[in-house]
Amino acid sequence: MKTGSIVLSLLLSLSAASVIAQSYPAKPIRLVVPFPAGESIDATARAAGQLWAANLGQQIIVDNRGGAGGTIGSDVVAKSPPDGYTLLWGNVGPLAIGPSLYSKLPYDVAKNFAPVSQAATLPFVMFISAAVPANTVQEFIAYGKARPNALNFGSTGIGSGIHLITEMFKMQTGVAMEHVPYKGVAQAMPEIVAGRIQVAFNTIPAFLPHVKAGRLRALVITAPKRSTLLPQVPSAPEAGLPQLLGSSWHGVVAPAGTPPAAIVKLHQTLVAALAVPELRDLLISQGAEPVGSSPDEFGRFLRAELAKWAPIVQASGAKVD
Repeated sequence: MKTGSIVLSLLLSLSAASVIAQSYPAKPIRLVVPFPAGESIDATARAAGQLWAANLGQQIIVDNRGGAGGTIGSDVVAKSPPDGYTLLWGNVGPLAIGPSLYSKLPYDVAKNFAPVSQAATLPFVMFISAAVPANTVQEFIAYGKARPNALNFGSTGIGSGIHLITEMFKMQTGVAMEHVPYKGVAQAMPEIVAGRIQVAFNTIPAFLPHVKAGRLRALVITAPKRSTLLPQVPSAPEAGLPQLLGSSWHGVVAPAGTPPAAIVKLHQTLVAALAVPELRDLLISQGAEPVGSSPDEFGRFLRAELAKWAPIVQASGAKVD
């Protein structure tokens, strides 16, 4: 191709990108949440979506497509037209754990999605029954090692983030515990309060009232720093477990091939929404830390998460056909 033709082609591409940036979005955007309405991820998406829509100047319609650990809704977005009008508000499950957990996942995270931004991170906290005679995580480790497989830990299902962060804890500490999966937090809560299971990792809000009432103890948060909701609980590095880091993060991706100009606009307007004090305060009250990373940063984060959870899934023996 001649130099003049190359220059003309580049100018036309830049012109097309400029037109997209100015006209996009020209109609409402569908935001797929791959979990049922009413779950915490749905509440976060809807709260952020209102401010995000105002910044974009178009309505954002939340579409709940639950099932199969978030993979059904994620696949809907993976196979949608890459025009910027269908987005996924995903999380660690379908975007980082699913590829190792499901033997026949219908999408490839690296190939089928274009990162927009990590929206928030929700670190897990290790909660124990008040009946367990341990006030620190190191005391619990000593207690558990003296009683191999005598303690039970609860989760919200095989292969869930809550299951796998506990498997990570077991691998790093050598504490052997039995897994008791439940359908959700509501089913596990009375079991740990009653002492029938001794341990449950989870995000903070649902368990906080029981900690304040003395029915549960919070021993460690799986993050580099403490939470303002539980300021007395040490971070993993402070507790002597510097590698016990994991969270139930939320992030936005678009179908691969979405125009870069649309990705830029989506990112900029979402980050602006996440910076609004009222939304930040709401997220923090729900145990979430607002993020607002760039598309490149979120892409690197996704690759790191895929690599981190794969060996944990393998070691746990969890598999879904």
